Amino acid sequence: QVQLVESGGGSVQPGGSLRLSCTASGLAFSNYAIGWFRQAPGKEREFVASISGNGERTSYADFVKGRFTIGRDNAKNTVNLQMHMLISGDTAVYVCAADRTIYPDTYTIKESLYDYWGQGTQVTVSS
Repeated sequence: QVQLVESGGGSVQPGGSLRLSCTASGLAFSNYAIGWFRQAPGKEREFVASISGNGERTSYADFVKGRFTIGRDNAKNTVNLQMHMLISGDTAVYVCAADRTIYPDTYTIKESLYDYWGQGTQVTVSS
C-alpha cells in the first residue's frame, strides 16, 4: 500500500521560513517524480514544484521561484520543500504527490498525471 505523508507545516510570520517533508512508503521511490501542490481556501489546487526521480531536474511555479527549493533523499524516501520569504499568499494546504515516470530525469507538472497523493499539511503565513 502506497503512502505519502507530509510534515513540517505550521504558522509563521511573513518573511519567515518553513521546511516541508514528504515521506513515501510502499513504492520504488526513485522511479517516481514527486510534486508539491497547494490549495488555498476557495481556490483550486495549484502546482508548486516538482523533482525528478533521480533528483537532477526540478521545476517551479513562477510565484515560488527564488523562494522555494525542492530536494530529495532517495535513501530516506523523502522529498523536502524548503520555503523562504513566505508571504500571506502562500497560506494553503500543501500536498505532495508521486508520479511513476519512464525516465528517471523527468519531473511532472500536470496534476492529472500523478498517481498517488498525500493528505496535506497546513501552512499559515500571518502576522
